[in-house]
Amino acid sequence: MAKPDEIEHKWYIIDAAGVPLGRLASVTASILRGKNKPTFTPNVDTGDNVIVINASEVALTGRKAKDKMHYHHTQFIGGIKQESFGKLRDEKPDKLIEQTVKGMLPHGTLGRKIAKKLHVYAGEDHKHDAQKPEVLDINNLI
Repeated sequence: MAKPDEIEHKWYIIDAAGVPLGRLASVTASILRGKNKPTFTPNVDTGDNVIVINASEVALTGRKAKDKMHYHHTQFIGGIKQESFGKLRDEKPDKLIEQTVKGMLPHGTLGRKIAKKLHVYAGEDHKHDAQKPEVLDINNLI
């Protein structure tokens, strides 16, 4: 069983250009959760920090760009809003990936803590150079 003070958190950087959204999200959620480590413990945050760049170039296979919808509610009567995944990818690509990965994490206090270690950027630039992130090729993990 891993103890919180014994865990070393690394930083990884993933390039999302041309990678299908579901595969990107599942690999990212697994790394954030720490399932790729031999010291994985379900009730402890053993995961690493993940930086996702080029979020605006993530691939949506099939007709998901037009047909799949993202819904949210404004908390007012009749306030349900929807927009297609293609429009969401064009306007707010970071939100698309964050919501997809967050849905694959535990729903509770541990999941919210883990979700804070995800950093998504629409382009190449990010502000985490000081952490010296390792480049992770997602195609070799799948």
